[in-house]
Amino acid sequence: MGFDRSAFLSAYDTLLDRWPVPVETLDLETPWGTTRVNAAGPPDAPPLLLLHGGGATAASWWENVAELARTARVLAVDRIGEAGRSSADGHTPPRTVDDLHGWLDAVLDALGAESADLCGHSYGGWIALSYALRRPDRAARLALLDPTGCFTGYRPSYLLHAAPMLARPSERRARAFLAWETGGVPLDPDWTRLYGLAATFPATRPVTGPRPTAEALAALKAPCLLLPAADSRTHDPRTLATRAAALLPQARVHTLEGVSHHGLPHLRAAELNAELTAFLTR
Repeated sequence: MGFDRSAFLSAYDTLLDRWPVPVETLDLETPWGTTRVNAAGPPDAPPLLLLHGGGATAASWWENVAELARTARVLAVDRIGEAGRSSADGHTPPRTVDDLHGWLDAVLDALGAESADLCGHSYGGWIALSYALRRPDRAARLALLDPTGCFTGYRPSYLLHAAPMLARPSERRARAFLAWETGGVPLDPDWTRLYGLAATFPATRPVTGPRPTAEALAALKAPCLLLPAADSRTHDPRTLATRAAALLPQARVHTLEGVSHHGLPHLRAAELNAELTAFLTR
């Protein structure tokens, strides 16, 4: 199945239309292409950069944005080279970790923000943490939602179930994978439609890197909140919580019960939002 751009953009806009607060769409020019940012909240409030997980998009924060936008200028970003409304047309998307961090620098510069709070889910959590370690003066606070690649590895069973979707992407395979990882709980139909279509996007290879070392984590300046998902099949959430608490003793680590990795950030949103707003509010 090829990528149906029209259907994808329609599904994206359908989900974005469900944001319960006014949204300002920004298209920011960077050396790697045009970055779409969905912005909400008071323009003079502290900036909060939201980094979605792999396979998701910046439209996926609809259950969180209303609470977060009460005290922050929410800036949900579509990464260049992945499914979303950002575009690398005429440019080369980020291909190295330095590129990825340079792109985030360019996004913050275009927003006129010297620094920002960072909130990342899954792969977005790895990006947020690696950026905070490389750019300590630009990351004010750090919230990590069941992050991957930061404190522990993937479960073999997760990689096995993901393999068919990665080898031959299709909406059907993506939906089946979601159903397995979330344990068959009811999922939002607009979100699952968008996730399924995003799986067929002709994306470039994600930029990844090694897990941060204990020495690097010990030097982390930004206050940190870590929220593992108790039912995650991506990795062992207990190992994630234990290692994070040992490596970042100053961080708040709180496991969210009754939710899987891909159920975030929209399932159990009330508890998640309460944790985030309590942590981020000055």
